[in-house]
Amino acid sequence: MSALSSPPAANNPPADNGTRTSSSFSRFARTASAAAGQPYAFMLAVSVVALWALTGPMFGFGATWQLVINTGTTIVTFLMVFLVQNTQNRDAEAMQLKLNELIHALEGADDSILDVEESDQEELDRTRDSYKSLARGARQTR
Repeated sequence: MSALSSPPAANNPPADNGTRTSSSFSRFARTASAAAGQPYAFMLAVSVVALWALTGPMFGFGATWQLVINTGTTIVTFLMVFLVQNTQNRDAEAMQLKLNELIHALEGADDSILDVEESDQEELDRTRDSYKSLARGARQTR
């Protein structure tokens, strides 16, 4: 079959029992990503930039004044990359599992495609070409 050793029956999903676990980093990443996507986070960022700009005359628009915003934004961006990547990885894997369940549940579906994301580029190209061929054939039979 596929990388899934024994998928749950289509109408019998695995029991959750309220015992979902996640690492403290995953919980932190999810919370931080959700907070960063809120309007108040944007307004906070705008406020920080405005405050920085307003202090420019006090510091003579000097190199240190510029370094403060450059360093701050670089650090925040660097850290956010990891949080966003963690969230995207989890979301992509969850989506893939949901798609796998749909493929598995469909009568006549090709279960060999369940782990296609594990294929190398050549195999992905062959699979895509196969589906393109099927689509062309379907259009021609209309």
